[in-house]
Amino acid sequence: MTDIIILSGSPSKHSRSQLAATYAGNLAKEQGYTVKEIRVTDFAPEDLLYARFDSPQIVEAGRSVQNAKGLIIASPVYKASYSGILKALLDLLPQDAFKTIPVLPLMTGGSPAHLLAIDYAFKPLIANLKGEPLQGVYLCDHHINKDNPEQPIADEETADRIKTQTNQLVDVIRRNLAASTVK
Repeated sequence: MTDIIILSGSPSKHSRSQLAATYAGNLAKEQGYTVKEIRVTDFAPEDLLYARFDSPQIVEAGRSVQNAKGLIIASPVYKASYSGILKALLDLLPQDAFKTIPVLPLMTGGSPAHLLAIDYAFKPLIANLKGEPLQGVYLCDHHINKDNPEQPIADEETADRIKTQTNQLVDVIRRNLAASTVK
């Protein structure tokens, strides 16, 4: 079982939101957690477009998410919200796919104008799937260096915010695991 699943909602195979999510995942790996990435680009477009709930890839993604101890969900901002292709994938997962799972939302956009997209779009979606949303991090595109995938966060303050939020995700996972062993 994978500890943390990264759900990447960018339709681009080389996206800034994916780089930010991978960066957060690597921070969790440094603390001993296993991380698996699930990208919307991993699925056959027909499965997402025609809502094929029984697609083996969709079913497996749902199982992976439900069995995870934590999630990192990332998307670029499109029209003040997360990507439609990410919504198509999430619509195919079980209704309570995120049940009791801490979720770190990450969003990227061209300017600070969409800063509240996490609070007004992402967090309600996470809550609807029964997840426990963390504060999250919004990153402006110019804070991400696509030419340096090993250290993609070009802005030190932004890197610190991602580290803080990833540490919070790890702390919640640890608390949840401790609470489950006490029961």
